[in-house]
Amino acid sequence: MIYRYTDYSLLPHNTFGMDVKADSFVEYTSVDDLCRILDERRQAGASDPLLCIGGGSNLLFSGDFRGTVLHSAIRGIAVMREDEHAVWVKVGAGEVWDDFVAHCVAHSWYGAENLSAIPGEVGASAVQNIGAYGAEVKDLITEVEAVDVATSEVVRIPAADCRYAYRQSIFKNEWKGRFIITAVTYRLGKTPVFHIDYGNLREELSGRELTLQAVREAVRRIRDSKLPDPRKQGNAGSFFMNPVVERSLFEQLRGQYPSMPYYEVDAAHVKIPAGWMIDRCGWKGRSLGRVGVHDRQALVLVNRGGATGPEIMALAAAVQRDVKARFGIDIHPEVNYI
Repeated sequence: MIYRYTDYSLLPHNTFGMDVKADSFVEYTSVDDLCRILDERRQAGASDPLLCIGGGSNLLFSGDFRGTVLHSAIRGIAVMREDEHAVWVKVGAGEVWDDFVAHCVAHSWYGAENLSAIPGEVGASAVQNIGAYGAEVKDLITEVEAVDVATSEVVRIPAADCRYAYRQSIFKNEWKGRFIITAVTYRLGKTPVFHIDYGNLREELSGRELTLQAVREAVRRIRDSKLPDPRKQGNAGSFFMNPVVERSLFEQLRGQYPSMPYYEVDAAHVKIPAGWMIDRCGWKGRSLGRVGVHDRQALVLVNRGGATGPEIMALAAAVQRDVKARFGIDIHPEVNYI
């Protein structure tokens, strides 16, 4: 099925709560439907901008979108194959990511539990390389199914060709706008393997039996304690990526800030939490008009009510300037500006 709307409000489709509209909004429920939509656009010579969105949890609109927004409603979770060690599961791009994680936990499939409560949909997971608590989705993805926008050809792209890195993929860079993801195949384990040494996850699990459900619930409790509910206060979760810096700069900064938290990346690089630096710059809990930095997690920028995209962008720029001035480090938005 294809559903078409004009002058469509995107308020339900962005977690920042931006009350903006799209000239056209089209939702599809199958790969064939998507191919038909793209074929029709080519035949009509359509030249308006095309934007593909998922749950809208990583978007910041600067204003109304003068073009066509496409949204996948392709559902389905199907086991493609399995052996004694693992199961390969193909998931429709329109499935809610956290629903899929819940499905994995319910079926005793290991690997996705640390990624619980991340907002958004499955298709976006393969674009953003979502991650949390020491886990990244790139370590689960085996294949991405997509449609070529220019030809409507259905392609299957091995994870090795997706150029995954920290919050990066080829779909965000060289292939941006070239493909629309329709399904993602993940490999989940069948034997108990847990990763609980990131952040305070082990502490949160103290005294509890170590199970998939316990890890999922612990992750959800931690996230709920730090992150505002976008249904109550508009936000996109972590606004900035944690910067990876040269070890020489890290050693210099650690001389000034001995308690600075960090995560080892490799022999030459260290990851420094952006939230810690933003907090040290005095932004945690501060506001600029109708926008502000969350009082429990400095990585999160919030819409305090009625804010516009440019207001949030201006706050982000001010935070970036202060972090650069104090630490000599550039921090970059994880959120996509539209």
